Amino acid sequence: MKKLSTVFKEASENRIKKGLKESQGFFVIKYSKLSVPDLNALRKSLRRIDSELLVVRNNTARRALRGLENEALFNLVQGPCGFVFSKKEPVETSKVLFNFTKDHENLKVEGGLFNDKLISSKDMETLAKLPSREVLLTQTVMAMKSPIIGFVFVLKGNLRKLVFCLEQIKNKKIALRKQ
Repeated sequence: MKKLSTVFKEASENRIKKGLKESQGFFVIKYSKLSVPDLNALRKSLRRIDSELLVVRNNTARRALRGLENEALFNLVQGPCGFVFSKKEPVETSKVLFNFTKDHENLKVEGGLFNDKLISSKDMETLAKLPSREVLLTQTVMAMKSPIIGFVFVLKGNLRKLVFCLEQIKNKKIALRKQ
C-alpha cells in the first residue's frame, strides 16, 4: 500500500499533465508573499473565465513537465510558483493575471506556453493588452465591410446628383412655362 504523500504527489502530477493536454494556454506565476485571501480572489477571478490555478511542489511540477518538448519550462519552476491552465481563451487569462499584478506586486507572471510555444513575461503582457476575441472579430468584419459601404455611398452619390440635376431641369421648365 502506497503512502498518502506518494498518492498525493502522483495525483498532482496527473493533474498537471491533464491540464497541459486540455488547456490552450499554460502560465507559470510566482506568488511569494501573497496572502491566502488574495490567492483565493485570484482563483475566483480565473474560474469565471474557465481557467484554473494550481499550486504544487516544485519537484512534483518538474516530474510532470519532464516529458514536454519545451525544456525551458524547467527554468521557470523555481521558488513558490503556481500553474494557471486556460481551457478556453488564453488572452482573457493573461488579462486577468496582469490586471491582478497591477494591484498585487507580489504576484509575477514568469512565462508559459501558448499554442505549444514558450512565451516570456513580456510577450504575455503584450498578449494581455490585445482586445478580446469578440472585438477583434468585430474589427475584422468592419474592415471587410467598409469598402462595400464606401462603394454604396459612391453609387448613391451619383444617383443623388442625377436626381438633383433632374430636379433643376424640372424647375427650369416650370419657370419657363410661367413666363
